[in-house]
Amino acid sequence: MITGFLHLHSALRWVVLALLLVTFIKAAIGLSNKSTDFGSQGKLGLFTMIALHIQLIIGLVLFFDGHWSEYTLDGVTRFFMMEHTPMMIIAIVLGTLGHSLSKRATEVRAKFKKQTIFFGLSLLLIFAMIPWPFMRNFGEIFGWI
Repeated sequence: MITGFLHLHSALRWVVLALLLVTFIKAAIGLSNKSTDFGSQGKLGLFTMIALHIQLIIGLVLFFDGHWSEYTLDGVTRFFMMEHTPMMIIAIVLGTLGHSLSKRATEVRAKFKKQTIFFGLSLLLIFAMIPWPFMRNFGEIFGWI
């Protein structure tokens, strides 16, 4: 069952990255074009936040199961304990702030600005903290290399 969660968590990262990237780009375009329509962008931010939270729940199941602690390769346990998990939680908080603060803003330009800033930071953190297969030792763990 944990293997299924690991594969789901790994596959869902692409959905999260795609949603974050689209949300960030559309918010930046709306901000630069001084768009006055925020309707579909608000829903896109909501779907992005939902995907982030689903990914968080699956990640926490994997974290508390402790399956990753059986790997004793250099730095893997440290990466998941000290880098990946806390930084992903921070990224998800930033994504949640991006949706919540843009929803509460009264001006459309402020809505686009808040989404651009917070979803951009979230995207940057998530992209940096994903254990990519080309990173040292991670291809061996996940069986991709």
